[in-house]
Amino acid sequence: MTDSTGTTDSTALDAEDRKIVTLARSARARNGVAEGAAVRDETGRTYVAGTVALESLKLSALQTAVAMAVASGATSLEAAAVVSAAETPADADRAAVRDLGGPETPVLLAGPDGTLRLRVTAG
Repeated sequence: MTDSTGTTDSTALDAEDRKIVTLARSARARNGVAEGAAVRDETGRTYVAGTVALESLKLSALQTAVAMAVASGATSLEAAAVVSAAETPADADRAAVRDLGGPETPVLLAGPDGTLRLRVTAG
């Protein structure tokens, strides 16, 4: 069931969603960054990224993963995941997912240990 903010009470993950959470968690750990993210496009391909924090360019991990998908020719997203210490996905992250995947695209937020904290729509 989804409420008016797009939040659902379900914390169960299917195998494909578990995979993108695991990939996001691995990117965070491997790169030693604040956040890791992964998105799955309409063909099932995944794109994994960490936070970009350069002097001239700052992107969240999820914005970077969406940009990688777009740059690789993806035309839609099936799902997105971010692993972070944050309590909710940033509005800018949800907007990036919505731009490519539409308002109903699920955005999964997991803690640094990989445990799902929240499932919202990009909407």
